[in-house]
Amino acid sequence: MSEVQPQSPSLDTSMGDGRESPLVIVVELDGSPTSWDAFSWAAGHAAAGHGQLIAVYVAPPIAAGVAVGAPIDYVAVEQARKEVVGQLKDQAQQRAGELGVPIRFVRESGEAAHALTDVALVTHADLIVVGKSAKMLHHFAGSLGRRLVGRRDTPVTVVVP
Repeated sequence: MSEVQPQSPSLDTSMGDGRESPLVIVVELDGSPTSWDAFSWAAGHAAAGHGQLIAVYVAPPIAAGVAVGAPIDYVAVEQARKEVVGQLKDQAQQRAGELGVPIRFVRESGEAAHALTDVALVTHADLIVVGKSAKMLHHFAGSLGRRLVGRRDTPVTVVVP
């Protein structure tokens, strides 16, 4: 897959009766620099199209990355996640507010491609936006953007910094 440079997708936002429906953009936000690049692009695109933004934080399962047999302090892990989510939500609301873009913040758990696609389908989103993965392993195993593009449920833009 070749990475997609940010550009305006040609989306039909008409409601069939001559009125325009607001553009709905789902953007993955995990706090990484590339996810903030994607958020900025999506917010700018939403502002230009009088649309709305749905920022989605997808938490991996708690057991991911934990050594086998190691005890897990689920309460501490959940508390740390709540703090991260709270900070991301506050920052996202502030940045969207500066552009006058309505925003909803959603926290999901599980596999990111499935979670983003589910949110996009439920909200009738016109576009999913993600940042290009900076992880070397994703060049071999497949990035989130690649998995989303392969699904073809909703148009996807991968923002390349």
